[in-house]
Amino acid sequence: TDRKKLHTAAVRQVFRLRPFHVLVATGGGYAGYRKYEDYKLQQLEKRGIEVPVKLASEWEVALYKSVPTRLLSRAWGRLNQVELPTWLRKPVYSLYIWTFGVNMKEAAVEDLHHYRNLSEFFRRKLKPQARPVCCVHSVISPSDGKILNFGQVKNCEVEQVKGVTYSLESFLGPRISTEEMHFSQAPPGNSFQKQLVTKEGNELYHCVIYLAPGDYHCFHSPTDWTVSHRRHFPGSLMSVNPGVARWIKELFCHNERVVLTGDWKHGFFSLTAVGATNVGSIRIYFDQDLHTNSPSYSKGSYNDFSFISNNNKEGIPMRKGEHLGEFNLGSTIVLIFEAPKDFRFNLKAGQKIRFGEALGSL
Repeated sequence: TDRKKLHTAAVRQVFRLRPFHVLVATGGGYAGYRKYEDYKLQQLEKRGIEVPVKLASEWEVALYKSVPTRLLSRAWGRLNQVELPTWLRKPVYSLYIWTFGVNMKEAAVEDLHHYRNLSEFFRRKLKPQARPVCCVHSVISPSDGKILNFGQVKNCEVEQVKGVTYSLESFLGPRISTEEMHFSQAPPGNSFQKQLVTKEGNELYHCVIYLAPGDYHCFHSPTDWTVSHRRHFPGSLMSVNPGVARWIKELFCHNERVVLTGDWKHGFFSLTAVGATNVGSIRIYFDQDLHTNSPSYSKGSYNDFSFISNNNKEGIPMRKGEHLGEFNLGSTIVLIFEAPKDFRFNLKAGQKIRFGEALGSL
């Protein structure tokens, strides 16, 4: 009898439900369901069947956001930094390579035993000749990835995927003062979009590139430009794969992101690195003060940093193709820039692209 009581007490201890466990189980189950729905949509697209846009309701977005993705991403980041035994490295990395289709022949170091942990493997460098930078076109792809959308910005709305938009002002945040940026003094009544355009006759353009987990995780400067300002939005860390981007309106405005703004020869230019689940770390090489996915920052806020100072009146000059930053897994890059009306993209929606290849030119 005594043994039975002890056994029963142990079972009660094991199966005691806590709110956190229920939350994780519910959120995880729903995320799995969404993955299955995404898979079905991909199969329909492969067969050439147009899939109607079905946006998530408010309660679905709230449920997704209730999953502690920031905490899980920090835990994943620490796990990635754990040094693997030499005998375990090849099996672990080989499974990842097989799952996500990684091309290790392009890596600067092909020997899998060289990478001490998953973090080093994710951030592997490429051979110098693996990504030649296009010299003919004025804007190149800053990273490997898939083109989700591109084109001219209209009515202050930007498309994250076809048929699903987000607000330009919500994404970039309030306009930076003209003291920090070389913007024209637009009348207060003008739209946010028109305030960004500095030269008469120019238009605003955008391009969205999705980096899958198997892609090269560093990103580079897409053109010759000067970075004047950084704005960091803590935000959530929801998945940004094309299926979720098609499902959640203003997904990129919910997620953590780092907005770099400045100017190039045609006016305003910005590059935004958007975080995602398990991408708790966005690193900008020249910005040592940036700390992403930090508990000290609360959602719904943002913090600014200016690269213009008394000692540096211009900002940070970047050359086309120069190393700019890195993710610790797949994510998204969004370019929003000003250019003359005859600017043309050399792209197709859904195509794969590699760093250094042309995005567009005049």
